[in-house]
Amino acid sequence: MSNTKPKVLVTGPNKRLKFGWWATRYALRHLNLDIEYASPGDKVTPEEYDGLIIGGGDDIEPELYGLLKDDKKKRAYDPERDRFELALLENMLKRNVALFGICRGAQLLNVAQGGTLLNDIRPHRQLTSNRRTLRAKKPVKVESNSRLHALLGTEQACVNSLHEQAVDRLGGDLKAVAADRDHFIQGIESPSHRFMMGVQWHPEYLPFQADQRNLFRGFARSVHSIANHG
Repeated sequence: MSNTKPKVLVTGPNKRLKFGWWATRYALRHLNLDIEYASPGDKVTPEEYDGLIIGGGDDIEPELYGLLKDDKKKRAYDPERDRFELALLENMLKRNVALFGICRGAQLLNVAQGGTLLNDIRPHRQLTSNRRTLRAKKPVKVESNSRLHALLGTEQACVNSLHEQAVDRLGGDLKAVAADRDHFIQGIESPSHRFMMGVQWHPEYLPFQADQRNLFRGFARSVHSIANHG
């Protein structure tokens, strides 16, 4: 058996300060993986990887899920990153490798499967706050028969919140497996995929919570299984 570590690609924005990447690398540090980071403009060979984590960042272009861009809102979009990550997903979905989407990444998993997004949920929140926070202050209900529940070990998680968009109509065979008090989707997964999961929060910024560390452990177990058994 080869001693080569399975390779995981983590994608994110092309910025000097890569806080999400640094936090994700820390979360994966003891899981026996070869972890690399890529952003738009980097040369990537998708076939080299057994897992992909799509991190957070700017909003996804509305045109990709059937809406027109609202210039009045002056939102931050990253079309180059959209194209870059959608091309990676097209390849990796076909190969059924482990896929984990974080915040924007969860939304992009849904868009790649033909789903849509709510472009701005802030006016529609009633029971949850619009304040962005890295602290675990938002209660989320998790479906008891889901893989997400099996990893978190709870039906009532407490998470952080940095998003203004959210999953609306689900794409492919994705299922909504977690929601907040305003019923905005907070977790998605595919029952037919070896590991395809997306969470609307940022578990990489909650390293001291055992349930959030378990998300990365579950992802890593799937990566190792794929690498060892194909």
